[in-house]
Amino acid sequence: MAEEDTRFRFRIVPFVIVVVLAFAVPNLGAIAAIYASRFFHTPSPTGPTLGWLFSQHGFQLVIALFFIAILKRFQPFDAGLRLPRGKTYLLPAILWGLFFGVLMTTVDYAPDLLARRPMNLGFPATQANMIGWSIFEGLYVGPTEEIPFRSLLVGYLIAAMPGKFRLGRFDMSWAGVIVAALFALLHAASFFTRPSLAAAGQQAYAFALGVLYAYWFEKSKSVVAPIVGHNVSDLTEYAICFGLIALWH
Repeated sequence: MAEEDTRFRFRIVPFVIVVVLAFAVPNLGAIAAIYASRFFHTPSPTGPTLGWLFSQHGFQLVIALFFIAILKRFQPFDAGLRLPRGKTYLLPAILWGLFFGVLMTTVDYAPDLLARRPMNLGFPATQANMIGWSIFEGLYVGPTEEIPFRSLLVGYLIAAMPGKFRLGRFDMSWAGVIVAALFALLHAASFFTRPSLAAAGQQAYAFALGVLYAYWFEKSKSVVAPIVGHNVSDLTEYAICFGLIALWH
């Protein structure tokens, strides 16, 4: 049996499509949410932050599903919109999610942790806010970000621009690494809102998480593990922050 050809071949058109969609899908979601706020009185960008994020992420998900359907007409690919068929990677997703939740808290709020002072989350730590943000980070953000990035972008790029990255016994498609870099780049706005060291740390852990999510997606043939890992890491960070704010007030 001939050995599988895993050499990476750069193709400009699929690469450009993925770069454009990585930036377009979130922004189209925001534009759709703005129009919805005008005509249907849904949350607006000038209103409560959490309501706006629910709206923008919801439209982002719908737009991603639309592009999955469109791109499949030109390049058949597996978007992983199913339960895992074999190894689920759910336990690694939970354990790595907990680890990265702690790491993210440390990177994002190191000065507050060292000074033992309540961190500023950008909203009052009321019971309603804690419940709302826990639902958003623990249930909603996973599918509304992982389906656009892993199902749409990684799924399409694996088919359109195949090739494996190997490091010892570890291997995955270059598509996952490329999309992880774009995923991190979309967090670059933190350089304007956070200290440079914290912003650089955010880029690093966003890239590492993007690689992990793509690896689980590729190996399980499902977007479930990336969704679970994403939800667990984000919820862990917020839970730690809520607990410390209550402790240090």
